[in-house]
Parts: sequence; structure tokens; C-alpha cells
Amino acid sequence: MAVRLRLKRTGKKKQPSYRVVAVDSRKPRDGRVLEIIGTYDPRQEPSAISIANERAVHWLSHGAQPSDTVSKLLTISGAWDEFRSLGSAATADGSAEAAASAPSEPAPAPTPDLVLDTPEPGADDSPELSAGMPADEPAPEPAPDPANEAPEPKSPEPGEVQ
Repeated sequence: MAVRLRLKRTGKKKQPSYRVVAVDSRKPRDGRVLEIIGTYDPRQEPSAISIANERAVHWLSHGAQPSDTVSKLLTISGAWDEFRSLGSAATADGSAEAAASAPSEPAPAPTPDLVLDTPEPGADDSPELSAGMPADEPAPEPAPDPANEAPEPKSPEPGEVQ
């Protein structure tokens, strides 16, 4: 069963107030709920939010997914921070045990996610060749290979007459 933390509408017509509830995600908005964990009244100034943080943390730790509005309300009430600190403390305890049992090796260097195939200008130059030449002079052309019988005709540059 997928549990959601969401709002259940109550109140008269044009005067909404809401209950923050834990409910099966397949149930309708105002259907049967598992537990009421708080209330929200947006008509007051400022909005009235009352949430039982320990029950919200309980449902979150058991896998309940909050709706967007409820996640904002949980952040305001402090339940979300409490849940996050509880989760980080649990993972810190688990990782400490895992680190003690694992051999101490340096982590491998991260690899880039995206590799471009286009070479950068000057990237294929070896450092030995570029160290002895000034940067403003172009590299010398390699000598033509005598094995090639006919050199390729030079293509005219744009705007050049043949």
C-alpha cells in the first residue's frame, strides 16, 4: 500500500479548512484516512498550521510521500527537518559500521559524464614540440611523402579566383 501525506478538505462552501492526513494513495481526496496528523486553515492571517511532528516523522520514515503542499507545511512546522536529521543520523551510523568493515582504499577519481569527440585546437600537440617554439609562430608543415604520386589539388579559398 502506497501511503501519501496530503490534505483532506473540510469546512463550508467557500470557507475551506484542511486536515493533514496519512491516506492510501488510491483513495479519493475526502475518503477514508489512516490517520489525521494535523490541521491547516489558510483563511486566518497568518495561516494556522498545527501538525503532530512525531506522527509526521513516523509516516515519513515508513515511506509515506508528502504532496507538494504538505511538504511545504511540514517544512514550516519543522517536521521535515526533524525527519531529515533522523535520516542523516541513521545513515551516519550505518556508514560508520560499513567504513570500519571496508578496507581503506582511496576512492576512484570521478569520471566525466559527457565526453566530447571534438578535439580542441592545440590539444593534440605534444609538450616537447610546443615547448621549443614561440606561441605566435605556426607549426611547420610536415614534408610531403614521396610515396604519394600526385598531390591533391588545392581548393580555392572563398572569394578567390582560379
